[in-house]
Amino acid sequence: MWYERCTHNVYISLGTEAAFLHAFLSEFCWLKGALEYHKEIISYFRKRGVSVIFLLRRNLLRRLVSILANAYDREAKLINGTHKSHVHSKQEAAELAAFKPTIKEDTLVDSFRKAVELSQNALKLFHGTRHIVIYYEDLVKNKKKLDQVQEFLGVRIVPLKSNQVKIHIQPLSDQIRNWDSVNKTLRGTEFEDFLADAEYI
Repeated sequence: MWYERCTHNVYISLGTEAAFLHAFLSEFCWLKGALEYHKEIISYFRKRGVSVIFLLRRNLLRRLVSILANAYDREAKLINGTHKSHVHSKQEAAELAAFKPTIKEDTLVDSFRKAVELSQNALKLFHGTRHIVIYYEDLVKNKKKLDQVQEFLGVRIVPLKSNQVKIHIQPLSDQIRNWDSVNKTLRGTEFEDFLADAEYI
């Protein structure tokens, strides 16, 4: 199945150990499969009356930090020997946020460009479907966005609240081990805005 075959290579260093992480980026894998089989998927959506929510993230650098931290904890199991992608206390969030990945900067810009292109192509192909595009950053900053999603789904609008606690709330400079190199790599590129933390702190 295309979803199971799809993978994305990210070279990083975990802590002090150099390592090759073969990270599985599920949402981008879905998009790659959607591009290949878009006619069949669109036909199915229209027959079944499926409404599509594209949940994307503008800041791909923050997203990468989250992915790498999650991949690390999958092996390290930092909290009581259990892997957790989401937490419900500030203490647990701080434990997970203590890990700082080292990002291989020489492939960073190219990876971001491919990710953006993949998302844009998928959105173009699915423009004829009943869909909505929601960005994670907008959900964080504006809780009314959840009302927009409920309205799109045609359900009664009720207040929604999550008990999850955000893990990565520090400036990126405090979350990436080789921040200076990453900062230098992205300066002057179309991804320079990813370095800013104003919308998060």
